[in-house]
Amino acid sequence: MKCNAICRPSRAGFTLVETLAVIALLAVIAVMATPSFVAWHVRDQVDARAKALLSTFAYARSEALRRGTRVTVCRANAARACLASGQPCGEAIADWACGWAVFTERGGKLSLLRAQPLLAAVSITSVQTDLTFTPPAGQLIGAFRNFDIAPRSPSKAMQGDAWRRCIRIAAGGRARISEGACGAAS
Repeated sequence: MKCNAICRPSRAGFTLVETLAVIALLAVIAVMATPSFVAWHVRDQVDARAKALLSTFAYARSEALRRGTRVTVCRANAARACLASGQPCGEAIADWACGWAVFTERGGKLSLLRAQPLLAAVSITSVQTDLTFTPPAGQLIGAFRNFDIAPRSPSKAMQGDAWRRCIRIAAGGRARISEGACGAAS
């Protein structure tokens, strides 16, 4: 069959209206999904920070046992120096979210073993004094300690025990983590 002026060539592709409809639909989905992604990211930061702090306490205790000397964990600033109780770090944060460092004493001087930097999105509240693990059994000097880890600025979607972690350190120096605030029974 021969094509004359009445036949039109077939066109492949999308029209402008179809393309704009798809873009608008994707924009609506992105706007609706963003809060969920932000909340997921914050919960991931809370979990990561809790595990890093728990790991630090286990490391400090094991180093006290291995080295046979006192090992101290303290809140630290960006220069990796211990902060005094109540002293804020560079971000005007006065809790353990400033970061922390592990020190051992060698010849009367403190020697840095490990450090963790600031993470302002997460709040880590506890007594702000240093923790010292002692040989021969790695006991913690002082009483039991609790560390409450939560989002710094929780929205309504990020409130409740599912968004919090608690680290409890017994006098024997062993630390454990649980879901929920430290005030809750676990």
